[in-house]
Amino acid sequence: MIDHTGVNVSDFAKSKAFYTQALAPIGYSLLADIPASVTGHTDAAGFGVAPKPDFWISQGTPNHPPIHVAFQVGTRAEVNAFYAAALAAGGRDNGGPGLRPHYHPDYWGAFVLDPDGHNIEAVCHVPG
Repeated sequence: MIDHTGVNVSDFAKSKAFYTQALAPIGYSLLADIPASVTGHTDAAGFGVAPKPDFWISQGTPNHPPIHVAFQVGTRAEVNAFYAAALAAGGRDNGGPGLRPHYHPDYWGAFVLDPDGHNIEAVCHVPG
């Protein structure tokens, strides 16, 4: 089981604002905001469902190639809400909400590119 993951971002403030808005519909919030003076090398922000962050962003050179991160949610409505919020936050469309039956018959996902081009997805595996 993966405990946490993250991406490097070129504009920490912009990405922190993006993820705060984009992840809110799936129940994620900003749970940790740690300055470079504490980490010893870079600013970091952790998002998740309280009490523990499991998705982190760090100021730095963006990962190349960009990373794909998928957040599993319980309903298709959450996927749809994530997609709308992510676009409103400045994300770029990379595949709107819908079935992806080539993965499995009930795979409902939506994809957006974050400010650095990371492919961020919300996915529901429950029949609609």
